[in-house]
Amino acid sequence: MTAPVWVLLRGLVRERRHWGAFPAQLQAALPGSVIVTPDLPGNGRRCHETSPVTVAGMVAALRAELAAELAARGLAGPGPVHVLALSLGAMVATQWRAGYPEEIARCVLINTSMRPFSPFYQRLLWRNYPAIVRALVCGNAASREALILRLTSTRHGEDAGLRRQWQAWQQECPVTRSNALRQLLAASRYRAPATAGEGPLLILNGARDRLVDPRCSQRLAQAWRATLCTHPEAGHDLPLDAGDWVAGQVAAWMAGRALVR
Repeated sequence: MTAPVWVLLRGLVRERRHWGAFPAQLQAALPGSVIVTPDLPGNGRRCHETSPVTVAGMVAALRAELAAELAARGLAGPGPVHVLALSLGAMVATQWRAGYPEEIARCVLINTSMRPFSPFYQRLLWRNYPAIVRALVCGNAASREALILRLTSTRHGEDAGLRRQWQAWQQECPVTRSNALRQLLAASRYRAPATAGEGPLLILNGARDRLVDPRCSQRLAQAWRATLCTHPEAGHDLPLDAGDWVAGQVAAWMAGRALVR
């Protein structure tokens, strides 16, 4: 039997290392699975590439990288994969699922927001606009990473050790200001399909998300008639704030057990 493959997709200006302990937590919850954490162009190992300005362009780049990575692992042609995706990564997963439904068995979307289901001032909370603009236009790598951590994590927002780690990754694999803006443009322009498409779909969000209004996930779940589970204390980076909870929810969903809502 071929091992199930889980593809994890991060969000805006994030890379595979920002998953932290979560891949191991998901592996423990889903023993026997293969966890793959590709980077989108412009981030992480692909920081020297130009980020596409459309989500469809990101899907094309992702599919090419994933095919090469699975082949290198001896997993070429494993059949449909499972996808867990956060924020911008969830938009990429949604477009991938819409364009190539035969390639995806099921999807877990986390703290995402998409047109036409939510207005722009909820998709990126308006009170953060000044800080984000300052960080992109005037800030350095250290200040940008500190801001991202504060905005995305309720439990680790002031973690100095984690902040230094993120800053070191940014120095090692810098996301250019141009690529950050290109990714932001792709996210702002993306318009999701009116219907969910085929295959099981689970939506997870954090009730204390400071970056994206939690109602965006609620509206998406309502429009697509998908299951929604909300963590009462976690923020935007739900796998960082509550990784064991996310892994447990996914495992319960896979097994058809009741989820904690």
